[in-house]
Amino acid sequence: MPKVCLTLLAAPSVEEKLLDVLLEMVGDEVFTSVPTFSHGTSHGRLSSVEQVLGRSAAVQVQILVTEEGMNPLLERLRAEFRCTGLRYWASALTTEGEMA
Repeated sequence: MPKVCLTLLAAPSVEEKLLDVLLEMVGDEVFTSVPTFSHGTSHGRLSSVEQVLGRSAAVQVQILVTEEGMNPLLERLRAEFRCTGLRYWASALTTEGEMA
């Protein structure tokens, strides 16, 4: 079954809740989270300092999921993170593995 790399970009204020939801829904899948900065965020979501800097703090999460498994996950995220500015995109995965 084809997999995709689902990337989520969220505000730090929802990071713990997001990680909890992911652990609950796909706890057996490996995923990563890293602090990052978001550019191009609408000014209504930026503090005055962020507006001057032109970037906002964010957390980026990447998880490998099947295309079939991505839809229920996105439905849950839409319900749990409505109006939080959570963004996502999916990229086709050509290969994956583990160096054992």
